Amino acid sequence: MRNNSRFAQVRSFDIDRVAAAAGSDPDVLRMENLDTDVPPPPAAVEATVQALTTGQGNSWLPFSGLPVLREAIAADLRLRTGLDFDPVRQIVVTSGGTSAVMPVLLATTEPGERVVLTDPTYAGLFQRVRLAGAQPSLVPLRVRDGLWRLDRDALLRVSDAAALLLMSPSMPSGVVLDQEDWAAVAQVCERTGAYLIYDAAMERIVFDGHPRINPCRVDGLAERTIVIGSMSKEYRMIGWRIGWVAGPPDIMARVIVAVTYNTTVSSGFAQLGAAAALAGPSGVEEAVAEYQLRHHTVIRELDGLPVVRAAGGWSCLVDAEALGLGAPELSARLLARGRIAATPMTAWGEAVAGRYVRLVYSNEPVKRLTELRDRFTAALA
Repeated sequence: MRNNSRFAQVRSFDIDRVAAAAGSDPDVLRMENLDTDVPPPPAAVEATVQALTTGQGNSWLPFSGLPVLREAIAADLRLRTGLDFDPVRQIVVTSGGTSAVMPVLLATTEPGERVVLTDPTYAGLFQRVRLAGAQPSLVPLRVRDGLWRLDRDALLRVSDAAALLLMSPSMPSGVVLDQEDWAAVAQVCERTGAYLIYDAAMERIVFDGHPRINPCRVDGLAERTIVIGSMSKEYRMIGWRIGWVAGPPDIMARVIVAVTYNTTVSSGFAQLGAAAALAGPSGVEEAVAEYQLRHHTVIRELDGLPVVRAAGGWSCLVDAEALGLGAPELSARLLARGRIAATPMTAWGEAVAGRYVRLVYSNEPVKRLTELRDRFTAALA
């Protein structure tokens, strides 16, 4: 059997392994996966059911997405970015936000070129860089004043990159990039000629008044930024698997080709549901308030333990090494002794990520999260 270098360093999410070990035991706190029990917009459900009933969207065409959805995405992006994206030339619909990453990487990088990410970062981004044949170049996040912060000095030392692949808020840390962070990103992009690939899946899930900045509004980034969006997180429409890419026309010509030959077309039924959700009401503000309450409950329950607060998103991280354990060992103890399913971050970066375990609070109500202290105590005994 021939070896394939693209797969040599690719590592498992570990989410599926932890989920399989947890099984269907109702006593287990399910904090390993980014599911959510917060319901999607009712209009999305109604439109999807209607499409299924009437047969709307049951077609291979158009390959780049239904016009009604691309127009709704353009309207949403206008509010977020201040830019007018041409729905035909600058937007393509994908089968979920993460599925958009590979076509964008193929359109922006050559084999061996560097792509800058944070450490930790979402494994779905990190490992796809490797699968695309590019070279991940990690900039660390640091914990300061109990929150994650971008190491801007390390970022500004980047001298060579084809792209920067960033989220804000970012999985799994919940770091939110501020104005100075984005200004540093703009400097690196200008110096290296790199694109910014911005995963905006959680852009509005921000807590406690932290800044919510779209990089397209930052000087020097609008013409370099490729936006990846999704219905999964903000709109709680995980099973619909609808995402999109928007960006400058020249690079989007390549992205559209890569998307078309990767998945042909996303579900038309789901696209109609997504268009209805984007038209509103979305329930995003109410969902963010609920996630913030759950996050604060987790932090309160684990007071005194090495847990890092998130500024947004669906998860926060516990430092296993500060507890004298490796991340896989802490994950195993949490499940076996504390009945908590939690994923070790061994595939989500390198030196920084590897010492942490992720706690997802999007799929467990506050009442259940108040059991965390007792469960952690049992796991660490």
